[in-house]
Parts: sequence; C-alpha cells; structure tokens
Amino acid sequence: MLFMGSAEKILERMRNNPRDWRIEDLLALAERLGVGVRRPGGSHVIFSFPGGIGEATVPAHRPIKPIYVKKFLALVQAMRREE
Repeated sequence: MLFMGSAEKILERMRNNPRDWRIEDLLALAERLGVGVRRPGGSHVIFSFPGGIGEATVPAHRPIKPIYVKKFLALVQAMRREE
C-alpha cells in the first residue's frame, strides 16, 4: 500500500515523465488518493472524483500514452483544488 509521501513522489515522477506508465500505477494512486474508478466492461478505465469535478478516461493497454497520464494528473490537481 502507498503512503501519502510515496503517492506524492509518484505523482511528481508522472509530471516529470508521463511516458511508460501502466494502468496498475494509476489504479494504485487512485485508490490511495480517493479517486473513483469505473470499468464499464470495455478496454478503458474511467477515473472520477465524487462531486462532478470531472473524469479522465484512460485506455487500459500498455504503456499508457502520455496524454492520458496528463489527463489523470489534471483530474488529481482539480480534485485537490476542491478540497
């Protein structure tokens, strides 16, 4: 399980290099940070935050393209602004 310090370090690494991340990395961070996760049965995972801040849809194939990592990071940042 990730500790908040570890989650912050991983988020910083994602910001600095959004390449070569796996869906498992995003799922672990989402669980630790309280981001909602839905798997509607296809090849995508939908990350969202309760309260309607927004959502990020990420394909579950490897590696995740940088644009999807950036969308996930934007969702986390928006979530933190709301807290």
